[in-house]
Amino acid sequence: MSVLDFDLSDRDFWARPMEERERAFDSLRVRDTPAFFEEMDVDIAPKGPGYYALVKHADVVEASRNPEVFCSGDGGATNIPDMPTEFAEYFGSMINMDDPRHARLRRIVSRAFTPKMIKQFEADVESAARAIVDDLLAKGSGVDFVTEVAARLPLKIICDMMGIPERDYRFVFDRSNIILGGFDPEYAGDDLEQIATRLLTAGMELQQLVQDLAAHRADNPTGDLTSSLVNANIDGERLTMQELGSFFILLVVAGNETTRNAISYGLRLLTKNPDQRALWLEDLGGRAAGAVEEIVRLASPVNFMRRKVTRDFEMNGHLYRAGEKAVLFYWAANRDESVFEDPYRFDITRQPNPHVGFGGPGPHFCLGAHLARREITVMFRELLSRVPRIEAGRPDRLHSMFINGIKHMECSF
Repeated sequence: MSVLDFDLSDRDFWARPMEERERAFDSLRVRDTPAFFEEMDVDIAPKGPGYYALVKHADVVEASRNPEVFCSGDGGATNIPDMPTEFAEYFGSMINMDDPRHARLRRIVSRAFTPKMIKQFEADVESAARAIVDDLLAKGSGVDFVTEVAARLPLKIICDMMGIPERDYRFVFDRSNIILGGFDPEYAGDDLEQIATRLLTAGMELQQLVQDLAAHRADNPTGDLTSSLVNANIDGERLTMQELGSFFILLVVAGNETTRNAISYGLRLLTKNPDQRALWLEDLGGRAAGAVEEIVRLASPVNFMRRKVTRDFEMNGHLYRAGEKAVLFYWAANRDESVFEDPYRFDITRQPNPHVGFGGPGPHFCLGAHLARREITVMFRELLSRVPRIEAGRPDRLHSMFINGIKHMECSF
């Protein structure tokens, strides 16, 4: 495929077979300079000036290391068109901010995601994974692995961390699907106006859920994360209710959806690569860390983040002008032949493995990476020790530019 054969801004491109998408990004990586694409027309935002597609590992890493040049806060990082004002109320979390606002929010919430704090959740993660596999064995072969296994663990852990009761799990699950549903008609509907309305409604409902809980926890604190955040006073700084609501939306969509897709993709990779399954089964504990990193590299659950250039800047031989947009395609960077030998091969012993599946280096590296790694590790330890022959069927992929997702996937054992 040549550059003229496809358009990354075309919704239909993201519904093409994975092999075609792979060839498209392969053709972009061999170019001397980044390809430029026009932005799509959307009713909810003015058409922007277009964007450069950063698909090489070196470009993604260097842009990530220069947040003062490639900024997140001018129009938002999670969408290519600039985020409309009404969307910022619900989705204007720290992922869409620059310092000093970003640093302030991250400083307040980061204490809940240190390795020491994650260790406190280990027993909960292990207990939840054990119960999920118990249910899987009871239901038998042929169930939807995504909804019955992969989605349940991160959803429960995030909700338990925040103090969201079990009766609201399904509510959170459905709303997070809508928010990250992309162009998929199963979640978003068929027209842009309907998509925008459903997206705003889902954000409003999730924000209201956590704000109601926070109002109660302000006077009746418990040991959950909501209590800690609503009562946090770090160097005189506190979260506003709007900031708390936006953070919760970020947490449920980033901590739930992305880990769910990594687990789903992981089973698919093990099914297609029985030699790597056998290798992992030989030493479940010793090879887990490498296997998890390789799953995250190839899954790359978040396809991209967008940046806007703040000043003229030359990077890897290309001059970016102030006001231009650059889209960091992590999925493509994780398949860069100059960094990963035989990049499409699933190799749980791959070393080194400098993937950008949790984002590139710099201030926006995934805050929940420790927790995600732990959840993926524990889930596959339970599965491979108790259901070692479990296999994935054909995945029903999410039609989305932003998320490399799997909606449904039958499993057999």
